[in-house]
This record gives sequence, structure tokens and C-alpha cells, in this order.
Amino acid sequence: MTSTNDRIYRSPMALVGGVLLLALALWLGIDAIVNGEGRTPWLTLAVLLIFVPVVTAFTLRPAVYADDDRLRVRNPLRVIVLPWGEVASLRSGYTNEVIANSGSKFQLWAIPVSLRGRKRAARREDRRQAERAAAASGKKVRGGLFGSGSGLGGHGGVDPAALDDGSGLAEGDRIMAELRQMREARDKAASSQGEVSVRWAYEIVGPVAVGAVLLVVLLAIG
Repeated sequence: MTSTNDRIYRSPMALVGGVLLLALALWLGIDAIVNGEGRTPWLTLAVLLIFVPVVTAFTLRPAVYADDDRLRVRNPLRVIVLPWGEVASLRSGYTNEVIANSGSKFQLWAIPVSLRGRKRAARREDRRQAERAAAASGKKVRGGLFGSGSGLGGHGGVDPAALDDGSGLAEGDRIMAELRQMREARDKAASSQGEVSVRWAYEIVGPVAVGAVLLVVLLAIG
């Protein structure tokens, strides 16, 4: 259950892609069911029963909910609830993962890793470091297409405080850093203790299984 205090993290690109795929599938599928002949409507229905839940599972469903007491991870086929006291670490590599005290690892599907985003963030941070150094030394910082000075009051000066806006990380890494801070602040709290729970997403698995059985039967009877 979602709390009003939850911080919710999702992938905007996955949401957009999922909505577009589902809209296209339903448009074509409903047309085939209504206007199709012979076995076409039934075959289309079977395919939709498989396709719609799978697309939903991997695009619209993934989300991470975090509050003062726990981290709830909604992945394509499972929901994992980890009290902060049971979170050993949050690790970023080619994927983002949460590791429980038991050693179990759970991928955070809703927080994808963008290597391109990391490269862009690294370039931004290099520029920020150069601007900090220039601001500290009192030099003008030059930039823009025409090499014009930038800064406050048109004098080319840069306010060092304006450079610390927290934009030095890629979006996924920024979210992981935020979750680590929440864990460090709350992992000893009494309300953050408990057991890790894992629940399978039967609302996804069930329709897929029904669709698969229907499709096999239809193909078997020719």
C-alpha cells in the first residue's frame, strides 16, 4: 500500500513507451477482434492476454517507493518490501540494486542506469570544477558560442554558491544517493526494523498464463 509520505521513483521514458505500445496493441487488437473472421478474434485475444500484461509489467509497473520506515520495490514480477534496518547497501553499476542483510540482491527496475547520462554528468562536473577554480582565483569565466564572459552583473564573475546546485550526478545516480542518505538516517530507527517480504505479481502472471494456454489450444486444434 502506498503511503502519502512515500517518495516515488519511476522511469518517465518507460512510462511513455509503455503507453504508446499499449495504445497501438489495443487499437490493432480490438479491430481484429471486432472485424476478424474465423479464429482471428480468438488468436488476437490470446496474444493480447500475453502482450498487454508483459508490456505493462516492464514499462508501467516498475516503481520504487521510499518513506521513513521502508523501501518498497515494485519490479515487473515481484514486490519487495525492505525495512531500512534490513538494507545492507544500495549499489550502482551497470544496474541499480538493493542488497539485503541476508545477501539477497534485488534489481531496481524503476531506476535505470544511463551510461550516456553519466558521461554528460561527468562533463558538467568538469566544467563546474573549472568554474569553481576560476571563481576562487578571481578570474573571468569565458563561455558561450562567442566566448563572451558569463557571470553576475555582466562582469564575468561567477558566484561559487551558484555552482553547488546538486546537478553533478546523472539522474539515476542522484536518486541512488538520495536513497542511501535515507537509509543512513533511518536504519537504526525502531520503526525501520522488520523482515524482508517478497510477493509475486499474480495479477501479471495470471493473465499471461491464461493467454498462453488459450494460444496453445488454438494452435493445437488448427
